[in-house]
Amino acid sequence: MAAQDLVLGVNDRVEPLKAVGLAFLHVLAMDLYVCPIVLASMLGLDTAGTNQLIQICFLTAGLATLIQTGLGIKLPVVQGASFVALSALATIGTNGGMAMMVGSIIPGALILILLGVTRLFAKIVRRCIPPYIGGTIIVIVGLSLTPTAAGGIFSVDGGLAANLAPGLASLVTLVIMNVVAYRTGYRHHLVSVLSVLCSLAVGCVAAAAVDVLDLSGVAAAAWFGMPMPFHFGAPVFDIPSIVLMTFIYFIVLIETTGVWFTVGDVTGEELTDERLNRAVIGEGLGCLVGSVFGGTPLTGYSTNAGIISITKVASCTVVMVAGVILVVLGMCPKLMAVISSVPEAAICGVLLVVCQILVVNGLRIIIGSQLDQKKMMVIGLSLIFTLASLVLSADVKAAFPVFLQYLVSSGTAVGGIIAVALNLLLPDDPASSGSAEER
Repeated sequence: MAAQDLVLGVNDRVEPLKAVGLAFLHVLAMDLYVCPIVLASMLGLDTAGTNQLIQICFLTAGLATLIQTGLGIKLPVVQGASFVALSALATIGTNGGMAMMVGSIIPGALILILLGVTRLFAKIVRRCIPPYIGGTIIVIVGLSLTPTAAGGIFSVDGGLAANLAPGLASLVTLVIMNVVAYRTGYRHHLVSVLSVLCSLAVGCVAAAAVDVLDLSGVAAAAWFGMPMPFHFGAPVFDIPSIVLMTFIYFIVLIETTGVWFTVGDVTGEELTDERLNRAVIGEGLGCLVGSVFGGTPLTGYSTNAGIISITKVASCTVVMVAGVILVVLGMCPKLMAVISSVPEAAICGVLLVVCQILVVNGLRIIIGSQLDQKKMMVIGLSLIFTLASLVLSADVKAAFPVFLQYLVSSGTAVGGIIAVALNLLLPDDPASSGSAEER
């Protein structure tokens, strides 16, 4: 979208009521609750712990959005929990506890800030992250999360039918609503924006039909409650987990950099080196705030670029209001209790569709690149190692040193590191270089 197609540009003001209405569209389109619920399930948290993690994710997403849009990139970028970090966080939290998981996040956030302050980040982006690597890592994220999603639906824990009913109900509903939105040429944008919310509602109805919907915690939850810093305990700093999460941060940066370029294209704003360096400082500050409360690494959400395309309003004011709304929602434990009551299988039904969307979007980016022998080898090897890490048995993983145990337990880390490393180490294809010179 060209800047002249916008009704309101990045720096334009919006009437208060209109700003609130548009901000709610951004919030509804985020699906922010999916990530913390999946992570809580992977960590085996109880209902209280799950509620707290959801509340923290809402609060920190709002604060990070205000930081990034107001002080960092100064573009309408909504921040939220990243799916990329899920498997690594679950590995660290399961083996070392929540305090160690929090301790692994803090140093990486400081490194992001340092990259921006020293102006190194923009140079790294230009050198290390060509489009096909970004596409490959998106595919890797989708593949890495697929076993978790499928395992939540096709699980005998609590009864196979009890999981299949809400899981398949939410999955099928989401597919149907997206097909309707696609077949109508996205004329009915509300169908697309509310598709996840409606899918989870249908999943809850199906869960109630098989008597597995539990809303007992909602009545007891308070209407107002502020999450406390370091809710899960004082951070424990463990070198292997810190190194692993530092790798993960760089992979998250690949994801969020793609979002920044998308938003820049939609708004008609150029992403200069200075703006990129400010953006990574904003990213680091947001992640640091999130880690203090016990949240997860954050990333830019691409859905807000779609909302901008629909509304033709790119004003940062709207996204700042969305950040305030997220903060307010993050201080409402009763709402978090409602969200955490959604059955895990229903969440996994949505996540499974999200996984295939990630894979297809990543493949689309890869196909758009001119593939040569080197690129095909990088893509193939990184995908193979990702899949290999997913099927390694617990006995094999236990035979590795502690740091490598963390690493091989995260398919995203394995595939992402190999993709970036091979792209830097392998020589360019001579045939491709020759044809480029001829052009």
